[in-house]
Amino acid sequence: MDDDAVVAAQIGRPLRSAAEAARRCHLGLPVAIVVPPLLDDGTPFPTRYWLCCPLALRRVGRLESAGGVAAMERRAAADPEFGRRLQEANRRYAAERDAALVGEGGPRPSGGVGGARDGVKCLHAHYADYAAGHDNPVGEAVAPWVEPLDCTEPCVVEAAGRAVTNSRWREPR
Repeated sequence: MDDDAVVAAQIGRPLRSAAEAARRCHLGLPVAIVVPPLLDDGTPFPTRYWLCCPLALRRVGRLESAGGVAAMERRAAADPEFGRRLQEANRRYAAERDAALVGEGGPRPSGGVGGARDGVKCLHAHYADYAAGHDNPVGEAVAPWVEPLDCTEPCVVEAAGRAVTNSRWREPR
């Protein structure tokens, strides 16, 4: 199956730019993708790594709804090493995204992880950055609540020649 079709099925809508898997699960499906800094229509997009795995999305969503962003902000303020690593992750993320824009004119995305000017904006973006193999203290702190990504059924399957959501997929317990 084509990654673009799989990711579109995972997130439930057409993609606005081509997807490139930054990490795959044990079933071979994308967990996080690399997103270009300018979408196909030229719209600036600050989120370089996008979480697409339905299991990870659910689990991170629960953390966010339980006050996870504010908790990470408090941790960054209280723990100097965590705060320093968070600032470095935001700088690295922005620099990597900006490097992909060399020679591009017009509007540009800004900010660090998920477009945050400073600190934590979205646990999904931080976990996606960490899942893609980067040093991200927020993503690292979130990972124990998200992993293992241990589905027994794939979230997306091929049916009639196209990628579709698998009706048998359930969140593992």
